Amino acid sequence: MYTAVQWVHSILRYLVLFAGIWAVIRAFRGVAGKTPYTNADNKASLFYMIFFDLQVVFGLLLFFVSPLIGSALDNMGAAMKDSVLRFFTVEHTVLALASLAFMHIGRSKIKKAASDAQKHKTALIFFGISLILLLALIPWPFRAALGKGWLPGM
Repeated sequence: MYTAVQWVHSILRYLVLFAGIWAVIRAFRGVAGKTPYTNADNKASLFYMIFFDLQVVFGLLLFFVSPLIGSALDNMGAAMKDSVLRFFTVEHTVLALASLAFMHIGRSKIKKAASDAQKHKTALIFFGISLILLLALIPWPFRAALGKGWLPGM
């Protein structure tokens, strides 16, 4: 079960990332071009939210079944001294929840915004912050200390 959940979590990372980039690009284009907030803009943020929510569900499953997290939770003092354990136990989790919060707050504020310009500006700010946090929390393959590949087992 652990391997299957890890694979789904890994694949979803790319869907969340692409949806987030799409939502930020649409918001930027809306701000720069002073265009109306359309159904396509709403769908971009909706897909970002859906994929991100699914990612968090699978991430929470991983948190509770991962042997890595289990060993870290057994001795948090030692885990805080190990950069890999600290990353996955604390940093990855906290950044994911913060990024998720910015995305959801942004979606909520967009619905309440009075003008199209305000909707695009709100989307750009909140989705932009969410995307920056998302980029920081991904265990990219070039982060050699984390030892993760593009997909699990690679």
